[in-house]
This record gives sequence, structure tokens and C-alpha cells, in this order.
Amino acid sequence: MLKFKDNFQLFLSFLKVGSFMFGGGYAMLPLLERELIENKKWITKDELLEILSISQMTPGTIAINAATYIGNKQGGILGGILASAGIILPSLIIVTSLYFLMGNSMTNEYVQKAFLGIRACLVAMIIHSVYKLFKTGIKSHLQFFIFLAALLGLFLGLNPIMAIILGIISGVGIYFLEPIITKIKEGESK
Repeated sequence: MLKFKDNFQLFLSFLKVGSFMFGGGYAMLPLLERELIENKKWITKDELLEILSISQMTPGTIAINAATYIGNKQGGILGGILASAGIILPSLIIVTSLYFLMGNSMTNEYVQKAFLGIRACLVAMIIHSVYKLFKTGIKSHLQFFIFLAALLGLFLGLNPIMAIILGIISGVGIYFLEPIITKIKEGESK
């Protein structure tokens, strides 16, 4: 059982990430990576990829799913609750405050200019995340082939759910075919 200080640290770390979580999803990956992998060393890059994979197939946002998983891993149920609260609280405060301060004036010129700058930064953060995910997630020629096939399929209009299902089938197929391919290669080299 973690001490109060450790559970509070979970809350603070996710509060920190949640405070700068503009754009959500993949835009927040650099923040998660820096805080959870580099600074706290609570998870590895591979675990982050697994969390992302699961988050794509389960209800909820990547942020909530990651906070709940990591919080639960580090501090049990209380850790999961505190980490989730930490990631949600800043957005709740910001959105509620903006609503009461601005109401329907989201068309305000200054607000629109601020969002213009935020969107540009978000695109950069997403591209950076994709690059890092690619380096971490693609470890073999077969994985690269699956990646290219999925990317092509998505650009041609393949349903993302179907892409995930085909990825699962490909991964399982590779798992069973790899030993056979290895034996064939060993037989040819003799």
C-alpha cells in the first residue's frame, strides 16, 4: 500500500499533465512520455504503446485510460482514482471557467487567434508523438509491412475498427508463422 505522499504524487503528476492537455489524445503523448517515462519512470515506452492500443479499443479518452491504468499500477484503486481525478480536474476547471467568463463569445477575435496558435502547436506535438511511437513500435520488417498496409488502408477509407481487427489477425498470424519461417531459413543456410 502506497503512503499518502506517494498517492498525492500520482495526483500531482497527472494534474500537471492535465493542465497542459490541449488537444487531448495523441497531442498529449509528449507530456505523458516526459512525466511518466522520463521523470517518474512509472512505465516504459512499450507500456505506453500498450496503453494506447487498449485505449483505442475501450471507452474513454487516452488520458483517462492512461491515468487509471498507471495510477492503479502504482497505487492500487486509490491511486487510479487520484490519477484520474488529477487528469480530469484541470479540464473541468478550464472549461467551466471559460463557459462562465465567455459564454457564447467563442467567436471573439482574440480567442480565435489563441486557438490558431494552439492548433499549430498541437499538430507539431502529434507529429512528434507519431515519430516517437513509430520508432518504439515498429521493430521488424513484418511490423513495418503491417504498418504500411494499415496506413494505405486508412488513406483508402478502411474503417479504423477493421484496421485494428486486421492488425490483430496479422499479429497473431506472424506469431504462428515466425517459427516456421525461421526453420525454413535455417534449412536453407545449411
